[in-house]
Amino acid sequence: MPRKVLLLVTLAVSGLAGCNAQTARPPQPKQTAPAAGEIGSRLPDFSLKDLQGREISSADLRGKVVLIDFWATWCQPCKKEMPGYQKLLDRYGSQGFVVIGFKFDTMKDAEDPIRFARNIGVHYSLAVASDDLKSKFGGIEGLPTTMLYDRHGILRKEIIGFEYTSTIERALMPLF
Repeated sequence: MPRKVLLLVTLAVSGLAGCNAQTARPPQPKQTAPAAGEIGSRLPDFSLKDLQGREISSADLRGKVVLIDFWATWCQPCKKEMPGYQKLLDRYGSQGFVVIGFKFDTMKDAEDPIRFARNIGVHYSLAVASDDLKSKFGGIEGLPTTMLYDRHGILRKEIIGFEYTSTIERALMPLF
């Protein structure tokens, strides 16, 4: 019997000893926002004039699904995919879809950019991508680069290099 009592007393004292002690918690990782250009990052703030002299601003894109396309007149894959983006805009523009093309100016244009766009049937806003603008989007690793933002301005898909319109459309559909 004394053994049972000793065991009970030991258990009770051990249990009480931990009542006031603070439990150690492992350090919690800090929640940091994704870097610009990473999936989950926000559409950066920008304001500039397009090639037609009209103002383009990220503030005007709030609440819309936005496709940002970095392109160049000398980029053959760009020339191939841009008409597909125009078709998507024609099809989904009434649902709040917007396409903006930012032209690279690191090399001399193969032709006048406005004539280039007209010849391939592109009517969406096109503007020159300054180095500052490129950095706001996280830097551009290659052309074409396509970034797809949801209605909350969150980057949901990024594609570096050519992609078929049907693949972009499949990524686009859940964002409506």
